[in-house]
Amino acid sequence: MMNGYDEKGHFGDEPEPGSFVKAFDAFPKSKPQYVTRTSGGGKWTIIMTVVSAVLLCSELARWWRGEETHTFAVEKGVGHSMQLNLDIVLRMRCRDLHVNVQDAAGDRILAGSRLKEDPTSWAQWVDAKGVHKLGKDSSGRAITGNGWHEEGFGEEHVHDIVAMGRKKARWGKTPRLWGNEADSCRIYGSLDLNKVQGDFHITARGHGYAEAGQHLDHSAFNFSHVISELSFGSYYPSLVNPLDRTINLAPAHFHKFQYFMSVVPTVYSVDGSASRTIFTNQYAVTEQSKEINERLVPGLFFKYDIEPILLTIEERRDGLLTFAIKLINVLSGVVVACHWGFTLSEWLREVVGRRRKRQSEGVIGAKGGYDE
Repeated sequence: MMNGYDEKGHFGDEPEPGSFVKAFDAFPKSKPQYVTRTSGGGKWTIIMTVVSAVLLCSELARWWRGEETHTFAVEKGVGHSMQLNLDIVLRMRCRDLHVNVQDAAGDRILAGSRLKEDPTSWAQWVDAKGVHKLGKDSSGRAITGNGWHEEGFGEEHVHDIVAMGRKKARWGKTPRLWGNEADSCRIYGSLDLNKVQGDFHITARGHGYAEAGQHLDHSAFNFSHVISELSFGSYYPSLVNPLDRTINLAPAHFHKFQYFMSVVPTVYSVDGSASRTIFTNQYAVTEQSKEINERLVPGLFFKYDIEPILLTIEERRDGLLTFAIKLINVLSGVVVACHWGFTLSEWLREVVGRRRKRQSEGVIGAKGGYDE
């Protein structure tokens, strides 16, 4: 008896290592001979793999884009100056134009002496039908192709904007005339303004300001224009502004174009890093153009007003550990959902099979309870 007891109970032997820990195993294993592979399980495995791959790609794309937050706050500090960036072509000769700024502080800035003026040909910018030769963009505006770089526009993510904004900005060169007559003027460059409400305008010589000895014949008026760049703050060619690549044609000599702009200081930042932050300005614009009589002053008038708010656009991206935890949660949810789907489908299949079996036995006339 003692020998038998020793053989069954192993009385006096040392306990197997890890046996105490095995008692807490929440993941019991099944022997291979007790596991059965079915076609239903294979189908659910394929579904689980496809869904997991789609969700994995979606989460990866969302992580790469990051999450953008827009925050409005009252602008702190005292601002004194602001930079204006301009690149515009008018269908008038450079010597017939006056470029000035009049602001709320009462200062008049002779912008013509601070900006570059290059003679050019209107035919190099617009064809006979008034359509830019390089075509139009999706908004119907003409693409001028000057003063900006194609790889910069249309960047939809903050990290792309910041990366392009850190590149050295430069103005495009004015196309050569190649024997064409210089009937237009390209005005471009950057200009420092007072950070107050103001009016930047381009008028004809001898009109708008009473200056002795200068008067331009009315038949030479033509304020048709192509705007390649108009922005406030540091010059970032990669940022899209509402008036960039805009064309407007004057149907009469006395025509007045007015653009009313509300300028909002803006900060683009990635993960709050000072090295990946740029300070600039955005603006909303309303355009009004009309034919006027000879008593009024024709030309281009850009009226701007500075809003007392600061817009911060920040892009943040989860760390690798946080991103990995999210992926694990997503994949775990897919596994659990597919497991429940497989269990329910097998149960439904079994129920339907039993009903069909009972119906078939009733038709054949099998006797119930024979085995009893």
